[in-house]
Amino acid sequence: MQHIIVYITAGNMDEARMLGKELVSRRLAACANIYPINSIYRWNDEMVEDNEVALMLKTTSERFEEIKETVVSLHSYELPCIISWEINGENKYLHWISDEIRKL
Repeated sequence: MQHIIVYITAGNMDEARMLGKELVSRRLAACANIYPINSIYRWNDEMVEDNEVALMLKTTSERFEEIKETVVSLHSYELPCIISWEINGENKYLHWISDEIRKL
């Protein structure tokens, strides 16, 4: 089992909290950290500078597809940012992540 961080951006704090609560309550993620961020990106051939909110979820790769489906169904963006990367860490903490998402 590979532990991962899933990074998602949202348009505002309310949406980020809603997504985090939904994903943790469904046990798709053990934890959601939420941060206000400033983003610069190109969208529809225009440069955009925007205030957004980032979520960092702690989970496993086995849950990634369901996380993507859930976020796409709930998100206000036409094309939400949903990416992941593998992580390593303190074994007891990684076991906690695994245990939290297994309790269905």
